[in-house]
Amino acid sequence: MNNYKIAAIPGDGIGVEVIAAGVEVLQALAAKCGTFGLEFAHFDWGSERYLREGQYIPEGGLASLKAFDAIFFGAVGSQEVPDHVSLWGLRLPICQGFDQYANVRPARVLPGVTSPLAKGKAIDWVIVRENSEGEYAGSGGRVHQGLPIEVATEVSTFTRVGVERIHRFAFELARTRPAKHLTLVTKSNAQRHGMVLWDEVFAEVAKDYPDVRTTRELVDAVTTTMVLKPEQLDVVVATNLHADILSDLAAALSGSLGIAPTANLNPSREFPSMFEPIHGSAFDITGKGVANPIATFWTAVMMLEHLGEAAAARELMAAIEAVTESGLHTPDLGGKATTREVTDAVLALIRR
Repeated sequence: MNNYKIAAIPGDGIGVEVIAAGVEVLQALAAKCGTFGLEFAHFDWGSERYLREGQYIPEGGLASLKAFDAIFFGAVGSQEVPDHVSLWGLRLPICQGFDQYANVRPARVLPGVTSPLAKGKAIDWVIVRENSEGEYAGSGGRVHQGLPIEVATEVSTFTRVGVERIHRFAFELARTRPAKHLTLVTKSNAQRHGMVLWDEVFAEVAKDYPDVRTTRELVDAVTTTMVLKPEQLDVVVATNLHADILSDLAAALSGSLGIAPTANLNPSREFPSMFEPIHGSAFDITGKGVANPIATFWTAVMMLEHLGEAAAARELMAAIEAVTESGLHTPDLGGKATTREVTDAVLALIRR
Protein backbone atom coordinates (compact mmCIF):
# COMPACT_ATOMS: atom_id res chain seq x y z
CA MET A 1 0.00 0.00 0.00
CA ASN A 2 1.28 3.46 -0.93
CA ASN A 3 1.47 5.97 1.90
CA TYR A 4 1.75 9.62 0.95
CA LYS A 5 2.96 12.51 3.08
CA ILE A 6 0.96 15.66 2.38
CA ALA A 7 1.87 19.13 3.66
CA ALA A 8 -1.34 21.07 4.37
CA ILE A 9 -0.88 24.85 4.30
CA PRO A 10 -4.33 26.45 4.76
CA GLY A 11 -2.92 30.00 4.77
CA ASP A 12 -5.45 32.80 5.06
CA GLY A 13 -9.16 33.56 4.88
CA ILE A 14 -11.38 30.82 3.53
CA GLY A 15 -8.26 28.79 2.76
CA VAL A 16 -8.43 27.58 6.36
CA GLU A 17 -12.05 26.46 5.92
CA VAL A 18 -11.76 24.72 2.57
CA ILE A 19 -8.47 22.95 3.24
CA ALA A 20 -10.00 21.49 6.41
CA ALA A 21 -12.90 20.22 4.30
CA GLY A 22 -10.51 18.86 1.69
CA VAL A 23 -8.43 16.98 4.25
CA GLU A 24 -11.59 15.46 5.71
CA VAL A 25 -12.79 14.26 2.31
CA LEU A 26 -9.37 12.90 1.32
CA GLN A 27 -9.04 10.96 4.57
CA ALA A 28 -12.48 9.43 4.08
CA LEU A 29 -11.60 8.49 0.51
CA ALA A 30 -8.34 6.84 1.55
CA ALA A 31 -10.15 4.88 4.26
CA LYS A 32 -12.79 3.79 1.76
CA CYS A 33 -10.33 2.69 -0.93
CA GLY A 34 -7.93 0.96 1.43
CA THR A 35 -5.22 0.90 -1.24
CA PHE A 36 -3.30 4.01 -0.17
CA GLY A 37 -2.77 6.11 2.92
CA LEU A 38 -2.49 9.86 3.45
CA GLU A 39 -0.49 11.38 6.28
CA PHE A 40 -1.13 15.10 6.67
CA ALA A 41 1.23 17.54 8.38
CA HIS A 42 -0.28 20.95 9.10
CA PHE A 43 1.69 24.19 8.73
CA ASP A 44 0.59 27.54 10.19
CA TRP A 45 2.27 29.54 7.43
CA GLY A 46 -0.04 32.49 6.88
CA SER A 47 -0.50 36.19 7.47
CA GLU A 48 -1.18 35.77 11.18
CA ARG A 49 2.23 34.18 11.50
CA TYR A 50 3.77 36.95 9.42
CA LEU A 51 2.24 39.67 11.59
CA ARG A 52 3.37 37.84 14.72
CA GLU A 53 6.88 36.78 13.68
CA GLY A 54 7.76 38.81 10.59
CA GLN A 55 7.92 35.95 8.11
CA TYR A 56 5.56 33.54 6.37
CA ILE A 57 8.04 30.69 5.99
CA PRO A 58 10.38 30.05 8.92
CA GLU A 59 14.08 29.41 8.48
CA GLY A 60 14.54 26.00 6.89
CA GLY A 61 10.85 25.82 6.00
CA LEU A 62 11.29 25.08 2.31
CA ALA A 63 13.84 22.39 3.09
CA SER A 64 11.32 20.71 5.39
CA LEU A 65 8.73 20.62 2.59
CA LYS A 66 11.03 18.58 0.35
CA ALA A 67 10.21 15.46 2.32
CA PHE A 68 6.53 15.58 1.29
CA ASP A 69 4.89 13.97 -1.71
CA ALA A 70 2.59 16.95 -2.34
CA ILE A 71 1.50 20.27 -0.88
CA PHE A 72 -2.19 21.04 -0.30
CA PHE A 73 -2.45 24.84 -0.24
CA GLY A 74 -5.40 27.10 0.60
CA ALA A 75 -4.83 30.79 -0.06
CA VAL A 76 -2.62 33.68 0.99
CA GLY A 77 -3.66 37.29 1.42
CA SER A 78 -4.69 39.52 4.27
CA GLN A 79 -6.25 42.96 4.56
CA GLU A 80 -3.48 43.73 7.07
CA VAL A 81 -0.58 42.84 4.75
CA PRO A 82 0.13 44.38 1.31
CA ASP A 83 -0.66 41.87 -1.42
CA HIS A 84 2.84 41.89 -2.91
CA VAL A 85 4.29 41.09 0.51
CA SER A 86 2.00 38.12 1.14
CA LEU A 87 2.36 36.70 -2.37
CA TRP A 88 6.14 36.95 -2.40
CA GLY A 89 6.29 35.81 1.20
CA LEU A 90 4.53 32.45 0.76
CA ARG A 91 3.15 31.22 -2.53
CA LEU A 92 5.83 32.38 -4.95
CA PRO A 93 8.80 31.17 -2.86
CA ILE A 94 7.28 27.69 -2.91
CA CYS A 95 6.46 27.77 -6.64
CA GLN A 96 9.85 29.14 -7.63
CA GLY A 97 11.87 27.34 -4.95
CA PHE A 98 10.46 23.98 -6.06
CA ASP A 99 10.57 24.83 -9.78
CA GLN A 100 6.83 24.28 -10.16
CA TYR A 101 6.96 25.73 -13.64
CA ALA A 102 3.70 24.30 -14.99
CA ASN A 103 0.52 25.76 -13.56
CA VAL A 104 -2.46 23.76 -14.85
CA ARG A 105 -6.00 25.10 -14.59
CA PRO A 106 -8.87 23.05 -16.07
CA ALA A 107 -12.21 24.73 -16.71
CA ARG A 108 -15.57 23.21 -17.54
CA VAL A 109 -19.16 23.63 -16.44
CA LEU A 110 -19.93 20.96 -13.85
CA PRO A 111 -23.32 19.20 -13.87
CA GLY A 112 -26.02 21.34 -12.27
CA VAL A 113 -23.95 24.52 -12.56
CA THR A 114 -25.12 27.38 -14.76
CA SER A 115 -22.63 29.29 -16.88
CA PRO A 116 -23.26 32.97 -17.66
CA LEU A 117 -22.61 32.00 -21.28
CA ALA A 118 -25.33 30.69 -23.55
CA LYS A 119 -22.65 28.39 -24.98
CA GLY A 120 -21.32 27.47 -21.55
CA LYS A 121 -21.54 23.73 -22.10
CA ALA A 122 -18.91 24.12 -24.81
CA ILE A 123 -16.33 25.10 -22.19
CA ASP A 124 -13.85 22.26 -21.78
CA TRP A 125 -10.46 23.91 -21.50
CA VAL A 126 -7.14 23.45 -19.81
CA ILE A 127 -5.11 26.61 -19.35
CA VAL A 128 -1.37 25.97 -19.00
CA ARG A 129 0.39 28.84 -17.29
CA GLU A 130 4.14 29.35 -17.29
CA ASN A 131 4.73 29.55 -13.56
CA SER A 132 8.38 30.39 -12.95
CA GLU A 133 9.39 33.47 -14.90
CA GLY A 134 7.83 35.90 -17.39
CA GLU A 135 6.06 38.85 -15.82
CA TYR A 136 6.37 37.39 -12.30
CA ALA A 137 10.10 36.73 -12.40
CA GLY A 138 10.65 39.42 -9.76
CA SER A 139 13.15 41.27 -11.91
CA GLY A 140 13.20 45.05 -11.62
CA GLY A 141 13.40 47.66 -8.91
CA ARG A 142 12.70 51.17 -7.67
CA VAL A 143 15.10 54.07 -7.32
CA HIS A 144 14.75 57.64 -6.00
CA GLN A 145 11.72 56.53 -3.98
CA GLY A 146 9.39 59.33 -2.95
CA LEU A 147 10.98 61.89 -5.26
CA PRO A 148 9.43 63.33 -8.44
CA ILE A 149 12.10 61.50 -10.45
CA GLU A 150 11.25 58.11 -8.93
CA VAL A 151 11.54 55.22 -11.38
CA ALA A 152 10.04 51.73 -11.05
CA THR A 153 10.83 48.94 -13.48
CA GLU A 154 9.13 45.56 -13.82
CA VAL A 155 11.12 43.41 -16.21
CA SER A 156 9.48 40.38 -17.82
CA THR A 157 12.10 37.65 -18.08
CA PHE A 158 11.86 34.97 -20.74
CA THR A 159 14.52 32.28 -21.02
CA ARG A 160 14.73 29.82 -23.87
CA VAL A 161 14.77 26.88 -21.47
CA GLY A 162 11.79 28.24 -19.52
CA VAL A 163 9.76 28.92 -22.64
CA GLU A 164 10.60 25.63 -24.32
CA ARG A 165 9.71 23.46 -21.34
CA ILE A 166 6.28 25.01 -20.79
CA HIS A 167 5.45 24.74 -24.49
CA ARG A 168 6.58 21.13 -24.56
CA PHE A 169 4.48 20.42 -21.45
CA ALA A 170 1.45 22.00 -23.12
CA PHE A 171 1.95 19.98 -26.32
CA GLU A 172 2.24 16.75 -24.34
CA LEU A 173 -0.99 17.59 -22.51
CA ALA A 174 -2.82 18.54 -25.72
CA ARG A 175 -1.75 15.24 -27.26
CA THR A 176 -3.66 13.33 -24.54
CA ARG A 177 -6.98 15.06 -25.24
CA PRO A 178 -9.48 14.14 -27.98
CA ALA A 179 -9.25 17.47 -29.81
CA LYS A 180 -5.44 17.50 -29.84
CA HIS A 181 -5.57 21.27 -30.20
CA LEU A 182 -3.23 23.82 -28.61
CA THR A 183 -3.68 27.59 -28.70
CA LEU A 184 -0.67 29.83 -28.21
CA VAL A 185 -1.58 33.08 -26.44
CA THR A 186 0.81 35.94 -27.13
CA LYS A 187 1.22 39.71 -27.30
CA SER A 188 4.23 39.77 -29.56
CA ASN A 189 2.80 42.54 -31.72
CA ALA A 190 3.52 45.00 -28.91
CA GLN A 191 6.10 43.15 -26.81
CA ARG A 192 8.73 42.53 -29.42
CA HIS A 193 11.51 40.85 -27.47
CA GLY A 194 10.48 38.30 -24.87
CA MET A 195 7.13 37.55 -26.50
CA VAL A 196 8.71 37.12 -29.93
CA LEU A 197 11.01 34.53 -28.37
CA TRP A 198 7.87 32.96 -26.84
CA ASP A 199 6.34 32.64 -30.32
CA GLU A 200 9.50 31.44 -32.04
CA VAL A 201 10.16 28.65 -29.55
CA PHE A 202 6.53 27.53 -29.81
CA ALA A 203 6.95 27.15 -33.58
CA GLU A 204 10.14 25.15 -33.07
CA VAL A 205 8.56 22.81 -30.53
CA ALA A 206 5.46 22.36 -32.69
CA LYS A 207 7.57 20.52 -35.29
CA ASP A 208 7.91 17.65 -32.80
CA TYR A 209 4.13 17.32 -32.46
CA PRO A 210 2.66 17.07 -35.96
CA ASP A 211 -0.42 15.36 -34.49
CA VAL A 212 -1.36 18.46 -32.47
CA ARG A 213 -3.26 21.21 -34.26
CA THR A 214 -2.12 24.70 -33.28
CA THR A 215 -3.56 28.18 -33.42
CA ARG A 216 -2.17 31.52 -32.30
CA GLU A 217 -4.16 34.33 -30.68
CA LEU A 218 -3.29 37.66 -29.15
CA VAL A 219 -4.24 37.76 -25.49
CA ASP A 220 -6.86 40.45 -25.99
CA ALA A 221 -8.43 38.53 -28.86
CA VAL A 222 -8.58 35.25 -26.96
CA THR A 223 -10.80 36.84 -24.29
CA THR A 224 -13.43 37.39 -26.97
CA THR A 225 -13.01 33.82 -28.22
CA MET A 226 -13.57 32.53 -24.68
CA VAL A 227 -16.84 34.46 -24.45
CA LEU A 228 -18.19 34.21 -28.00
CA LYS A 229 -16.70 31.00 -29.41
CA PRO A 230 -15.71 28.76 -26.47
CA GLU A 231 -15.88 25.67 -28.66
CA GLN A 232 -12.80 26.89 -30.56
CA LEU A 233 -10.47 26.38 -27.57
CA ASP A 234 -9.09 23.25 -25.96
CA VAL A 235 -5.63 23.53 -24.35
CA VAL A 236 -4.26 27.05 -24.02
CA VAL A 237 -0.66 27.97 -23.18
CA ALA A 238 0.09 31.47 -21.93
CA THR A 239 2.62 33.44 -19.93
CA ASN A 240 2.54 33.85 -16.18
CA LEU A 241 0.51 37.08 -16.21
CA HIS A 242 -1.70 36.34 -19.22
CA ALA A 243 -2.73 32.89 -17.98
CA ASP A 244 -3.31 34.22 -14.46
CA ILE A 245 -5.92 36.61 -15.85
CA LEU A 246 -7.41 34.24 -18.44
CA SER A 247 -7.87 31.43 -15.93
CA ASP A 248 -9.93 33.69 -13.65
CA LEU A 249 -12.12 34.56 -16.63
CA ALA A 250 -12.39 30.85 -17.44
CA ALA A 251 -13.50 30.09 -13.88
CA ALA A 252 -16.13 32.83 -13.95
CA LEU A 253 -17.45 31.63 -17.31
CA SER A 254 -17.64 28.11 -15.84
CA GLY A 255 -19.94 29.35 -13.09
CA SER A 256 -17.76 30.55 -10.22
CA LEU A 257 -14.22 30.92 -8.95
CA GLY A 258 -15.45 28.68 -6.14
CA ILE A 259 -15.25 25.58 -8.33
CA ALA A 260 -11.91 26.12 -10.09
CA PRO A 261 -8.82 24.02 -9.22
CA THR A 262 -5.12 24.53 -9.81
CA ALA A 263 -2.01 22.37 -9.89
CA ASN A 264 1.47 23.88 -9.61
CA LEU A 265 3.56 21.07 -11.05
CA ASN A 266 7.21 20.19 -10.94
CA PRO A 267 6.98 17.75 -13.86
CA SER A 268 10.39 16.20 -13.18
CA ARG A 269 9.19 15.33 -9.63
CA GLU A 270 12.52 16.47 -8.23
CA PHE A 271 10.44 18.56 -5.82
CA PRO A 272 6.88 18.20 -4.52
CA SER A 273 4.08 19.81 -6.51
CA MET A 274 1.51 22.11 -4.93
CA PHE A 275 -2.27 21.98 -5.38
CA GLU A 276 -4.57 24.91 -4.57
CA PRO A 277 -8.07 26.20 -5.32
CA ILE A 278 -8.09 29.27 -7.51
CA HIS A 279 -10.36 31.53 -5.45
CA GLY A 280 -7.98 33.18 -2.98
CA SER A 281 -8.67 34.35 0.56
CA ALA A 282 -12.16 35.82 -0.06
CA PHE A 283 -12.23 38.17 2.94
CA ASP A 284 -15.89 39.02 2.33
CA ILE A 285 -17.10 35.54 3.29
CA THR A 286 -14.34 34.41 5.66
CA GLY A 287 -15.77 32.86 8.81
CA LYS A 288 -19.35 32.74 7.51
CA GLY A 289 -19.26 29.03 6.72
CA VAL A 290 -20.43 29.48 3.13
CA ALA A 291 -17.16 29.10 1.19
CA ASN A 292 -17.51 26.71 -1.72
CA PRO A 293 -15.28 23.67 -1.08
CA ILE A 294 -15.78 22.27 -4.60
CA ALA A 295 -12.64 23.97 -5.96
CA THR A 296 -10.64 22.36 -3.18
CA PHE A 297 -12.19 18.95 -3.80
CA TRP A 298 -11.43 19.21 -7.53
CA THR A 299 -7.91 20.32 -6.61
CA ALA A 300 -7.67 17.15 -4.49
CA VAL A 301 -8.64 15.16 -7.59
CA MET A 302 -5.69 16.68 -9.44
CA MET A 303 -3.41 15.86 -6.51
CA LEU A 304 -4.55 12.23 -6.50
CA GLU A 305 -3.97 12.00 -10.25
CA HIS A 306 -0.46 13.37 -9.80
CA LEU A 307 0.22 10.82 -7.05
CA GLY A 308 -0.88 8.01 -9.37
CA GLU A 309 -4.17 7.22 -7.60
CA ALA A 310 -6.33 7.46 -10.71
CA ALA A 311 -9.20 5.30 -9.43
CA ALA A 312 -9.57 7.35 -6.25
CA ALA A 313 -9.42 10.53 -8.32
CA ARG A 314 -12.27 9.30 -10.53
CA GLU A 315 -14.35 8.35 -7.51
CA LEU A 316 -13.92 11.77 -5.91
CA MET A 317 -14.73 13.56 -9.17
CA ALA A 318 -17.88 11.48 -9.56
CA ALA A 319 -18.95 12.46 -6.04
CA ILE A 320 -18.27 16.13 -6.77
CA GLU A 321 -20.35 16.05 -9.95
CA ALA A 322 -23.20 14.19 -8.25
CA VAL A 323 -23.38 16.87 -5.55
CA THR A 324 -23.29 19.80 -7.97
CA GLU A 325 -25.90 18.08 -10.16
CA SER A 326 -28.17 17.64 -7.12
CA GLY A 327 -28.49 21.41 -6.80
CA LEU A 328 -26.78 21.61 -3.41
CA HIS A 329 -24.96 24.86 -4.09
CA THR A 330 -23.21 27.47 -1.98
CA PRO A 331 -24.13 31.17 -2.46
CA ASP A 332 -21.49 31.78 -5.16
CA LEU A 333 -23.49 29.38 -7.34
CA GLY A 334 -26.82 30.93 -6.40
CA GLY A 335 -27.68 28.48 -3.62
CA LYS A 336 -27.95 28.57 0.15
CA ALA A 337 -25.84 25.58 1.17
CA THR A 338 -23.01 25.87 3.65
CA THR A 339 -19.46 24.56 3.38
CA ARG A 340 -20.41 21.88 5.91
CA GLU A 341 -23.48 20.74 3.97
CA VAL A 342 -21.59 20.38 0.69
CA THR A 343 -18.74 18.58 2.44
CA ASP A 344 -21.15 16.20 4.17
CA ALA A 345 -22.88 15.44 0.86
CA VAL A 346 -19.57 14.50 -0.76
CA LEU A 347 -18.58 12.44 2.27
CA ALA A 348 -21.90 10.56 2.17
CA LEU A 349 -21.32 9.56 -1.46
CA ILE A 350 -17.77 8.45 -0.75
CA ARG A 351 -18.83 6.33 2.21
CA ARG A 352 -21.88 4.85 0.52
